[in-house]
Amino acid sequence: MNILFVCTGNTCRSPMAQALLKDMAEKKDLDLVVKSAGVFAFDGQRVSKEALQVLKEEGIDISNHRANMIHRDLLEESDLILTMAKSHKETLLSKYSFLKGKVFTLKEYAYGVEEDVLDPFGQGIDVYRHTKEEIKRALEEIIEKGGFLDENRHR
Repeated sequence: MNILFVCTGNTCRSPMAQALLKDMAEKKDLDLVVKSAGVFAFDGQRVSKEALQVLKEEGIDISNHRANMIHRDLLEESDLILTMAKSHKETLLSKYSFLKGKVFTLKEYAYGVEEDVLDPFGQGIDVYRHTKEEIKRALEEIIEKGGFLDENRHR
């Protein structure tokens, strides 16, 4: 299954989600291809130092991550697109009608509530830790429900 995480700049939330899910998938032997991109990303931009630090605390190194701008091919190859905010979901659906049924906010897919993941951009390390935990809990919930298995895709 190909999963794409989307946020604004692809330097904080979506790279954290990508790295956390890759780590979880490896540990649980899930067959996933995980990518991330931003609706307003600058291609090649480095991940924020705070995101780098909070994932390092988890034993995950994202120092090689570079921001990717969202593009049609990336969307088409994705089986499931999880956005960090409702505005990201709305932006994608307004530009790409073929995404209907495969784009959800992370919390909508995890808990059935369309709620944003806190944006830590420009804030302190504690806000980044909070955001990382928010993402991690949602991913654990999805994995527990089998939400990353192809047969459960359209839950």
